[in-house]
Amino acid sequence: MSLEDEFARYRSELVAHCYRMLASLHDAEDAVQETYLRAWRGFAEFEQRSSVKTWLYRIATRVCLNMLKHSSRRMVPSALGAPGTDPDDLEAPVREATWLEPFPEPLSNADPALVVGTRQSLRLAMVAALQYLPPRRRAVLILRDVVSWQASEVADLLGTTTAAVNSTLQRARAELARLAPEEDEFAEPDEPVRRALLDRYARAFERADMVALEGLLTEDTRWEMPPIPTWFDGRRDVLRLLAAKLRPGEGQRILVETSANGRPAFAMYTRGRDGAFHAHTIQVPTLTKAGVSAVLTFHRADLFPFFGLPIDRYPPG
Repeated sequence: MSLEDEFARYRSELVAHCYRMLASLHDAEDAVQETYLRAWRGFAEFEQRSSVKTWLYRIATRVCLNMLKHSSRRMVPSALGAPGTDPDDLEAPVREATWLEPFPEPLSNADPALVVGTRQSLRLAMVAALQYLPPRRRAVLILRDVVSWQASEVADLLGTTTAAVNSTLQRARAELARLAPEEDEFAEPDEPVRRALLDRYARAFERADMVALEGLLTEDTRWEMPPIPTWFDGRRDVLRLLAAKLRPGEGQRILVETSANGRPAFAMYTRGRDGAFHAHTIQVPTLTKAGVSAVLTFHRADLFPFFGLPIDRYPPG
């Protein structure tokens, strides 16, 4: 297998790995490009004491650690302060802030067991929690618990001892357990309940049907809208926000189902004065047996192509 084939074989895995480290799809893509440049330049010195996959992961991790020296932690609005209550008093978007970004469905052609593990490690709540760990601690936890490296391999990469890696891993796991919710706290309902919930949500949102949405949102639901720093907590305030911001009636918006971070998601298009529908937001709802308990709504039209979606959609005819 040629080096180009090896690169293509592991590209999606490496992008996912860099995304866990950086919490940004754009930064992850840049990191993988830099990884390949370094791999090309250093291939003559590659002595094949490890697999090409391990070698690429080593390079990618170093690239991410270097990038993290010059960047701040990526956040969600709820990490910045208390929720808002007035939908007419939204803070201005903070474009220069380092916001968490969603990640398209990964590893579509990979081994099913790998896909399941990858989805769990790419949950938005998990990725957001990882950002609170110092970069080296983050790298240790990801390499040990997600990539399944031996402690000795991680120690060799980071220039430290196996004992230090094990100690760091223990601290990282303890911090993550405190920061990230347990899986059973947000487990999605089984099919066909899950399918029905998604369909009802999409129809209600497209029609701006507040009565239907009230029946779908949990009492403690949360709504966040990066890069808008204002966020809303609780069904009453979230419904007030949606009632104020959604133009009523059918034909004003379209929700196209996609997936992000291993979970169902929607791309929302809104109708413009030209009659076409234009990219507006990527919505990532958290589904529970009680209903929709949170929605992260990314106001980023530039993300649509990464999800394989057009910026504009035109009505038939």
